[in-house]
Amino acid sequence: MPSYRAPVRDYRFLLHEVLDLSQYANLPGFADAPADLIDAILDEAAKLAEGVLAPLNRVGDTEGCKRAGDGSVTTPKGFKDAYKQFSEGGWLSLSHDPQYGGQGLPHVLGLAVAETFSGANMAFGMYPGLTGGASRALLAGGSDEQKDLYLPKMVSGEWTGTMNLTEPHCGTDLGLLRTKAVPQADGSYKITGQKIWISSGEHDLSNNIIHLVLARIEGAPEGVKGISLFVVPKFIPDENGEPGERNSLVCGGLEEKMGIHGNSTCVMNYDGATGWLVGEENKGLRIMFVMMNEARLGVGLQGLAVAEAAYQNSLAFAKERLQMRALTGPKNPDGPADPIIVHPDVRRMLMDQKCFIEAARALVTWTALHGDLEHVSDDEGQREKSGDYMALLTPVIKAYLTDKGFLSVSNGLQVFGGSGYVEEWGMSQFLRDSRITLIYEGTNGIQALDLVGRKLAMNGMRPITSFFNEIDAFAAGEDADARVKPFLEGLAETKKALHEATDWLVENGLKNFDNAGASSHDYLQLFGLTMLSYMWARMAKTAAAKIAEGTDDPYYETKLKTGRYFLDRWLPEAQMHLGKVRAGAESMMALDAEAM
Repeated sequence: MPSYRAPVRDYRFLLHEVLDLSQYANLPGFADAPADLIDAILDEAAKLAEGVLAPLNRVGDTEGCKRAGDGSVTTPKGFKDAYKQFSEGGWLSLSHDPQYGGQGLPHVLGLAVAETFSGANMAFGMYPGLTGGASRALLAGGSDEQKDLYLPKMVSGEWTGTMNLTEPHCGTDLGLLRTKAVPQADGSYKITGQKIWISSGEHDLSNNIIHLVLARIEGAPEGVKGISLFVVPKFIPDENGEPGERNSLVCGGLEEKMGIHGNSTCVMNYDGATGWLVGEENKGLRIMFVMMNEARLGVGLQGLAVAEAAYQNSLAFAKERLQMRALTGPKNPDGPADPIIVHPDVRRMLMDQKCFIEAARALVTWTALHGDLEHVSDDEGQREKSGDYMALLTPVIKAYLTDKGFLSVSNGLQVFGGSGYVEEWGMSQFLRDSRITLIYEGTNGIQALDLVGRKLAMNGMRPITSFFNEIDAFAAGEDADARVKPFLEGLAETKKALHEATDWLVENGLKNFDNAGASSHDYLQLFGLTMLSYMWARMAKTAAAKIAEGTDDPYYETKLKTGRYFLDRWLPEAQMHLGKVRAGAESMMALDAEAM
């Protein structure tokens, strides 16, 4: 059975040393998060993840969720008790608005905790994750009455939430959705339609489920301009705000999935269900994007979290599994063979996992900090810059971290050899669970199109220009420690390749939109590689400074050695991706469909 340990040491390094959250102590939220409190929260999250959630990961996979004839759904054994501990511990409220019962701590801390829970049990982590996203969508677009009614119970975990977008005939193209909303005399609406692939759509963890549903009001314009958002509770709250009458909605079936069996993925049937408009008519997609963008960042985090779990187990296996002798002579002379970690190809797979995971963790943490600063900084320029970065990097984090996260998990399974293909070792579950991250919340191909088609040109290319300027300023550290200079040089070279790819897209993408589409995947991969390079440069600078101070903690030397592997083995891919970007669409689109 796989094991899991929360990456507490790495988060302390990132939060206290690389990002130095103490410098923001004058800002809302950060003022209530001194270093000792952050450490205590990380430690307590680790206890829950390691002691309660991780042991249920295999249970969730093997048992799955069960649907009864009345449409009710039972979660796997132990999930209900674990959720009770989770909600009573205040974990869902960690970074929510205190006005509605939240603790008001920075989102960057909430992200660290979320990785811990997702790494221990991805399927379980989706229940509170979706609730958090739904509550923030209501916070962004709901009326005061809706916020007062729903948010306190959602923030406490007493009620859970979902988002309902996809229909049988449409996924990404939401302009095709058919679910209809008929206005009623009392100001409510009757919602009728079917939604599919609704994560956490029905379960037994909470006493009410608050569905956010996209639908089209009768007479609304066609396409995305006619989409409205509705709050549709499973039980309609009574005059005391408690679950009352059962609404006209039901789980019509559970999807039989490749992975994440512990999460209930439902077909939801709405048959004249009572709902209430959130925000303005025909403006629902704008509010839902609050939840969708948060979900996309959360999915990127899932890619990282499951990669971490797989790495921990493949590393332990590689240290124990004996096979053959090292090429340079026996390393375990008293045993019949050497542990496979001595073999270079096994080291390659382990180091690929390690160098990706550590930089990816730095990237999501750095980005989450910008998410906080966008809202609470007292510097208008900082708020603008951070908002630009959040918009620019959301598709990169979602797609790049899930692409590389899945590859990392696959490497972890490969380290196990034949044992990895056998269910009892648990590596196959990591692979099956992580595969969905490349698909849901907008496939990675859609993320790449969003990056090149929308995000690059935002505000006259202000976000990407600001990002390039930041990289240039950091990479120009002429007085850098000799240990850090290779990282700065590598960062400068990778950023140069990304800049050239950007210029090519600006020049050629408008001439032929297929050029933008054909180059989008490799452009996003190059962008992600540049971001990891920036994170490694920042971490190397911090680690080298600690060593120069005379610290004897081997953590910092290990960090530098891991980063050097990244420089040697990952950065050369920048030129490959640049070459593919410049190849454009000609050969990709040359064959007629009938000839393929």
